[in-house]
Amino acid sequence: MSVIAVLYGAIAYGIFFVTFLYAIGFVGNWLVPKSVDIGWPAGAADEPLGLTLLVNVLLLGVFAIQHSVMARPAFKRWWIRFVPKAVERSTYVLLASAALILLFAQWRPITAPVWQLQGAAAAALTAVQFAGWGLVLASTFMLDHFELFGLKQVFARLTGKQPAPPVFRTPLVYKRVRHPIYLGFLLAFWAAPKMSAGHLLFAVGTTGYILLGIWFEERDLVALFGDRYRQYRAQVGMLLPLPGRRLDADDLPDTEPRTALKRVAPSSMR
Repeated sequence: MSVIAVLYGAIAYGIFFVTFLYAIGFVGNWLVPKSVDIGWPAGAADEPLGLTLLVNVLLLGVFAIQHSVMARPAFKRWWIRFVPKAVERSTYVLLASAALILLFAQWRPITAPVWQLQGAAAAALTAVQFAGWGLVLASTFMLDHFELFGLKQVFARLTGKQPAPPVFRTPLVYKRVRHPIYLGFLLAFWAAPKMSAGHLLFAVGTTGYILLGIWFEERDLVALFGDRYRQYRAQVGMLLPLPGRRLDADDLPDTEPRTALKRVAPSSMR
């Protein structure tokens, strides 16, 4: 069973990574056959605008509900009665990737332009977009990339060891921004040299989900870490650095167990 768990975790991680790469192309209309502005599902090109909007909103909702509900501690406690704990995270990652693949496949482009920049302005926004994706990936490694995406758990099962207990820390960007992963997504979604109506719908919908997800995540973190997280939240900006503010974990009073800040990571988008 341990070998099967590792194989399952590796497959789930591989699907996530391919999905993450496709997401870069999907949002930026780069090198993919179907993106936010390119390609209609079979038979959908002639459907009314109202139906197009409804389908796109439902696709965003499916991803948001799966991504958020399965990340909640209460759901996890129920879920591990049916799914082995070692592969719980990998299963989450796999299902989140599936929700994104569904969105990619069934998304309806709405190509009416909102803005379209050229020259240096377009190049600058493209650079910001790629910087956003880089920040997303880098931020996962600042915490524990392989734990966030389930590989650490399945390999611990294989070796018969429990993962070393993490410590509360605020590495690098986390000293200045509480949610750099979400900040990276926002930069990637909004920094578009060509913003279509469909892309705008995608950006608005995902931004709403991110803000709601932060509320749920921080509620869970306060419940888990108490005053340590409250003080961290009070002193470090949510998505933008506060002027002159930076915070090391050692600056916080050690009134709670020194456990790591576990971010709800983006499987494909978290």
